[in-house]
Amino acid sequence: MEAKPESYKLIFEKEGVYLHTNAKRSNQDTTIPGFIRIVERDGEPALEWSPVEEDVRNAPAVFYAKKDGEGGEEETKFDPGYEPDWAVISTVKQERLQEHPPVRETGQWGFSLPLSELYSLRRARFSLGRNFLVMTTRGGDPLPPLHFHRGGTRELLKAMQRYIRLAPSPMDGRLFLAYPHDSGALSQSFDELHLFDDTSADLVSRFIQDPYATTFGGFSKVTNFFRGALRHPESPLGNRSPQDAHFPHSADEEPGFELINCGAELGPRPEVKRGKPLDNWDQFLDPEGRVTDPQKVKKLVFRGGIVPSLRKEVWKFLLGFYPWNSTAKEREDILRVKTDEYFRMKVQWKSVSEEQEMRNSLFRGNRSLIERDVNRTDRHNSFFSGNENPGLALLHDELMTYCMYNFDLGYVQGMSDLLSPLLFVTQNEVESFWCLTGFMDLVHQNFEESQEAMKQQLLQLSLLLRALDPELCDYLDSQDSGSLCFCFRWLLIWFKREFSFEDILSLWEVLWTRLPCENFHLLMACSILESQKGELIGSNHDFNSILKHINELTMKLDLQSILCGAEAIYLQLTNCKELSVKVQEVLGLRVPSSFSEESPNSEPTETDTLLAQSEARGASSCQPFNGRTPQQTPPTYP
Repeated sequence: MEAKPESYKLIFEKEGVYLHTNAKRSNQDTTIPGFIRIVERDGEPALEWSPVEEDVRNAPAVFYAKKDGEGGEEETKFDPGYEPDWAVISTVKQERLQEHPPVRETGQWGFSLPLSELYSLRRARFSLGRNFLVMTTRGGDPLPPLHFHRGGTRELLKAMQRYIRLAPSPMDGRLFLAYPHDSGALSQSFDELHLFDDTSADLVSRFIQDPYATTFGGFSKVTNFFRGALRHPESPLGNRSPQDAHFPHSADEEPGFELINCGAELGPRPEVKRGKPLDNWDQFLDPEGRVTDPQKVKKLVFRGGIVPSLRKEVWKFLLGFYPWNSTAKEREDILRVKTDEYFRMKVQWKSVSEEQEMRNSLFRGNRSLIERDVNRTDRHNSFFSGNENPGLALLHDELMTYCMYNFDLGYVQGMSDLLSPLLFVTQNEVESFWCLTGFMDLVHQNFEESQEAMKQQLLQLSLLLRALDPELCDYLDSQDSGSLCFCFRWLLIWFKREFSFEDILSLWEVLWTRLPCENFHLLMACSILESQKGELIGSNHDFNSILKHINELTMKLDLQSILCGAEAIYLQLTNCKELSVKVQEVLGLRVPSSFSEESPNSEPTETDTLLAQSEARGASSCQPFNGRTPQQTPPTYP
């Protein structure tokens, strides 16, 4: 019995749609021109992209066919070769409707996706004027970003709406969720409306303050929901009245789309200046040697750092070697006990015989990694330069001893970068070792094999950057760089390779204060990325050149301007009253109520007060407030 031939109907076709391959070999193109199509195969609609072939290079730029029985003539407009603010449809010969082109092989880059498997679609436009789409399947797999160099996104989405409904996400105006028409848009209930996406306490509070706006704000969601659910499949996504059809569209809007701004409106970014470094330590010590005002010390360090002559003493407090409330006598006792403990652990690994080491692969692996890394750590610094340098021997011994201190973690590449500045400043084997343990308490999760902490930080960084600069995020997304993987090294070892050795001493003591929030290093990354926005977008970098450009920033960044930018970003975000809950959590302004604990009432109104209380938040990033999820008053700087 002969197999029934597959029925094929071409619904939509558009040329000039490019796929960015990010090919790493220079003999491969990084952008491939192709066709985007909507076809029906045995009645099943699918979205397909295939590269341009030699024998079809003269195909029409846009092909759009109406469904059978709908009547009407084919629409004809001039295609200027770029995306204007109106729809572009090229002249199409009627006989093309009868053609049944063969099924193209998908090849290395092509793809075919049934529209029923489309989950979401993100549409954005650069300041350069080109649109791109990023689509995700219901299985969670993103398709390659499609760049519309010659326009046509509106017509593609109009054609898709014949088969599926595209509903704007309530969380992101550029994101559209796909629903089948016959699934009953109403049967989605009200899940996508997020009528009660706020906590109950916050909802009640807003209702008491402004019942009119709160009530009708919820009703407006219902109105928009039913309007979308009952819209005819052929109607555009937008809801312009006929008299509005001739009005010009804004630069960020295409006809058929309702321009939705779901992001918070950020106010102006304040100007921030750095302060003077901490240069008088004795004024903060009482007669017995206790630090009388740790919070003031941290504020001074955050704003201006520490003069080099005081670093050796102050760092031991910032990294937890000495408690802030310890007396001079107690610190002598602590040093004596910690010295004994250090050398007991050092003797343990030094007493391992060669025979024992042969039967301990973990020990051999740690030693091999340490020896290799020590020989290439900060060799440009005179303290570690040259052969047979005692500084290198100390680095090696301390890292081996840390393996005895933390058997579970052992040694991971990058830890030598954290130790070398500590050893350089303290000039003491025991003190630098215990400062390293304090530093590792802050960043040890960065070095865990699962890398979950690093993934989480990259997600948090992406969240902050999208709140600050959606256009830059969209551009990075379009180049498959939205994961910000090129920032991995920044976060892993706290910018150790990006700044000079002296700058790192200044940067780390600022970060150790944990002010104004524990994720200030993420704001540093945002400040760097924003400073490079013009170069990244203006030069139209692709994935490989973005990575190359970021790597070439090493030793070219001005630390003080980056610190000022990061602090200004923090103030700009915390002054925004509509900041999303997720961003507030990253900034330490809010945590889920399940993590809340009792705390005293306080409403800081000055920056100094905010910085003073930041330390008290500890690892929880923020304090609860009367059983409700707290939000601190945005700081103001003099």
